[in-house]
Amino acid sequence: MFTLTVDQRDSGRSPDLVEATIDQLSRFPARLALERTAGDEFQGLFDDPQTVLDVVLELVRADTWHIGIGCGDVEHPLPASTRAARGPAYELARQAVEKAKRRPQHLCVAGADEYAAGQADAVLTLLAALTQRRSEQAWEAIDLRHDGFSNAEIAAKLEISRQAVGQRLAAGLWNQESGVRPVIAELLTAASGTASRSADGETDGETDGHG
Repeated sequence: MFTLTVDQRDSGRSPDLVEATIDQLSRFPARLALERTAGDEFQGLFDDPQTVLDVVLELVRADTWHIGIGCGDVEHPLPASTRAARGPAYELARQAVEKAKRRPQHLCVAGADEYAAGQADAVLTLLAALTQRRSEQAWEAIDLRHDGFSNAEIAAKLEISRQAVGQRLAAGLWNQESGVRPVIAELLTAASGTASRSADGETDGETDGHG
């Protein structure tokens, strides 16, 4: 399971954005819905690493939040509200958001499997830095690709050439993001302890290719 603990940056000098952001993110399926937990902080529980990645990257793009991701177990049965939930994933998310406050990309991954969590943290931080450098023109094309439109359809919607669409996607490193997303999802799953790791660094069940 994956817990997100998210805290607004510079909240004392900015409008409260928690409720508006929760509404914006409500389209993403959660095991326990995002809700305000204290002050300018909100939290939620997810069971799909791809969804976690979608939510995190949207928060990174807003450039307003400290983001902590806790990967691990939670106590069952689950309560109706994330505010009543407990377990290692929640404790790890709390540790992660505190570390995120001291980082340039304002995010951190902590997990039951520390090795996998460190890898997930490194790759996700790199992807966050990449997305923060995108132009608005690149985002226009990438948002439409995320929505399932082809380059030809994007060109028609934006009233530009297909070549220009390709240039925007290339400038925004869309192909590179697409390639690394499943890698991050696998690392988040491993960080939760779902794929245990032996002392020599190999995931249980892996072979060396020699039978």
